[in-house]
Amino acid sequence: MADGDASKKIAAGILGILIGALGIHKFILGYTKEGVIMLLVTVLTLGFGGFVMGLIGLIEGILYLTKSDEEFVSTYVTGRKGWF
Repeated sequence: MADGDASKKIAAGILGILIGALGIHKFILGYTKEGVIMLLVTVLTLGFGGFVMGLIGLIEGILYLTKSDEEFVSTYVTGRKGWF
């Protein structure tokens, strides 16, 4: 696994846990469409949808950080799995 992939895993995991409602963790992994969806749901619902998006971000952040580096790359970098 390349060094850049490991730093993406850690950055995406932490941002998913802390500010997952904004979808920043999706942008870090290159999932622009999913990131825009999360951001728009949060903004267009005046924050009410942010609870759900934040919960999704929390779950995804935990998943990113608990996977081995090889499993993370296989699932999210190579496999391009956009959600969970």
